Amino acid sequence: MPARHASDPPECHALRAERVHVLLPLPLGAPYDYLDLTDSGLAPGDFVAVPLGRRVLAGVVWGLGPANPRAAVDEAKLKPVLERLPVPAMPEVTRRFIAWVAEYACAEPGAVLRMAMSVPGALEPPPPRIGYMLAGPPPDRMTPARHRVIAVLADGPPRTVADLARTAGVSGSVVSGLIAAGTLGETQLPADDGVPVPDWRHRGLTLMPEQREVADGLTAAIGAGGFHVTLLDGVTGAGKTEVYLEAVAEAVKAGRQALVMLPEIALTAPWLERFARRFGTEPVTWHSELRSSQRRRHWRAVAEGRARVVVGARSALFLPFAELGLIVVDEEHDPAFKQDDGVAYQARDMAVARASMGDIPALLVSATPSLESLVNVEWGRYQVAHLPHRIGKAVLPEIAAVDMRKQAPARGDWLSPVLLEAMSETLAQRRQTLLFLNRRGYSPLVLCRTCGHRQGCPNCAAWLVEHRFRSRLICHHCGFSLPLPEQCSECGDEHSLVSCGPGVERILEEVGRHFPEARALVVASDTVHGPAAAEALFQAIGRGEYDIVVGTQIMAKGHHFPNLTLVGVVDADLGLNGGDLPGRALIQTYVPEHPVMQALVSGDRERFMQAEKEARQAESLPPFGRLVAVIVSGPEQDETAAVAQQLARLAPEASDVAVYGPAPAPLALLRGRFRFRLLLKTARRVNASAIARDWVARVEAPNRVRVSIDVDPYSFM
Repeated sequence: MPARHASDPPECHALRAERVHVLLPLPLGAPYDYLDLTDSGLAPGDFVAVPLGRRVLAGVVWGLGPANPRAAVDEAKLKPVLERLPVPAMPEVTRRFIAWVAEYACAEPGAVLRMAMSVPGALEPPPPRIGYMLAGPPPDRMTPARHRVIAVLADGPPRTVADLARTAGVSGSVVSGLIAAGTLGETQLPADDGVPVPDWRHRGLTLMPEQREVADGLTAAIGAGGFHVTLLDGVTGAGKTEVYLEAVAEAVKAGRQALVMLPEIALTAPWLERFARRFGTEPVTWHSELRSSQRRRHWRAVAEGRARVVVGARSALFLPFAELGLIVVDEEHDPAFKQDDGVAYQARDMAVARASMGDIPALLVSATPSLESLVNVEWGRYQVAHLPHRIGKAVLPEIAAVDMRKQAPARGDWLSPVLLEAMSETLAQRRQTLLFLNRRGYSPLVLCRTCGHRQGCPNCAAWLVEHRFRSRLICHHCGFSLPLPEQCSECGDEHSLVSCGPGVERILEEVGRHFPEARALVVASDTVHGPAAAEALFQAIGRGEYDIVVGTQIMAKGHHFPNLTLVGVVDADLGLNGGDLPGRALIQTYVPEHPVMQALVSGDRERFMQAEKEARQAESLPPFGRLVAVIVSGPEQDETAAVAQQLARLAPEASDVAVYGPAPAPLALLRGRFRFRLLLKTARRVNASAIARDWVARVEAPNRVRVSIDVDPYSFM
């Protein structure tokens, strides 16, 4: 927005003055009232600039007419709307979605609106592009470089300084000199938004018969229109992406926009390659790694309907789509779709709600579907499409459990003899190995062997993680860090600190001892920064530039490495659900008899999911019941505990409602705030959100104490 002051008068006036309700992107529970003095009149959805105290903020007209009598402000005290902002109005379905999310998630509507208005600069049109053309005679002093610039403009359209210098192969100063001499004149160029236009007619890979049958069913359903949810359930390597891209093509063909949601930014690069192969260009992207100029451009392109396909993280769901016609949630089971900070929501479930409100189809995609989605298929709420076979010669990996009780590593090591032997064989075959451990850094704990003191975070109830490559101890919760100490901070003993447990850096160190000639590296979220870096790294791995990769979950899904034939799971606290592996996978575990391990080794997903479903149903846990977490946090422990106890005393009482707690959270201190948790459990038919909202509203908490609500919690930390 252009800079202005709250005291500035509106730019235009009319005789009438209608009351309008404007919702601001702040944690507010209701819109504020203003006066509409514009010539043409405002309508719901219009983006406007309004005064708030000494500030000018952008908001959305949420309604017109009289205010609620109980909260009405005298019209004489109302301030006028300063201006309507030059951007398409927020669609009615987007406004309904924002209101619904706020209601369901027990959040303030303004806080949800903030997610849809995350790019204030996009509310203003882009600045004009200035180009240059031939406008006068050549200067007296001509050089070969100047000749090249003039030749480019003689045979082509006006260009920007940067484009002209690049095309002519000269420096910018050469172009500037011609401008100063009057040889080149200024002109305004058309806006260049850089928004690609996918061609649905462009043909990508030829689908196999099984793929084609499923793709035809999806496109037919999309062509029929209306809301429905389909679960695309296919094994890894079955070509699910190519199949659902046909559904995206059908939406684009029908003149609608499509949104594809991915759980991890790192998955974007290989996905973009597949998209470009199908549509001849890349889609519009939306994630936190975009530059601010890209975010402005992409947000506005979505609002204006020029972005026909968007691929993004969970926040992309709140973009103001002008003509949304399809939502795809890839890797729908992934916990990364759950947001815990700020407004807590499950993006997969919100995507289904958004599709329902827009009367459009939603497509959930996974090789290991969530129990929630499988149960919805069983109940008849979702349709299902199966891709049970891998494409071509691809075969599922041979999976075996390594009983660490019988195949123990050498003292101080973490890789079993069985896994080391398999790695040696793989290296001899000039193939690649992935060692999987979902734990960053070198060691999760550093303690003193003299006094037993553990190096903890001063702001959180968590141990500091040793990052030996960076020579620091780091808290993975608040970011606190300090240099690796040489002596114990408690007893002062030097050389007494020992590292306990493995992280990926420690496994890489062990790999170096056993296979000193192997080319090895660590791939983790703190070593790969952004989609571009991830793409370059994954391409290098795909070219065979590394023999052994030690990686966290960033390596566990969405990649195709044809030469990677061995996966070793260092810690069995995870599942194998990605990668196209024609070889074998070894899972190190101390409990090979555990049902999860048995399911992984046998590949009997149905047996495991049935057991899990029966266990949840017996306890009325989701999806057969509802859970809501209430988290109380504050800077003083006693004060925070008192609010938690007050919540317990006012807990709702009903036959189908139960409240557990309060209890200190597992992370009882986080970022300097003490934390207590309560858990509300209800029957499925109960409106758990409404009960939680009314319950929390009855408690009077000091300003320093926050009471937050997490509907459908994933984490209990």
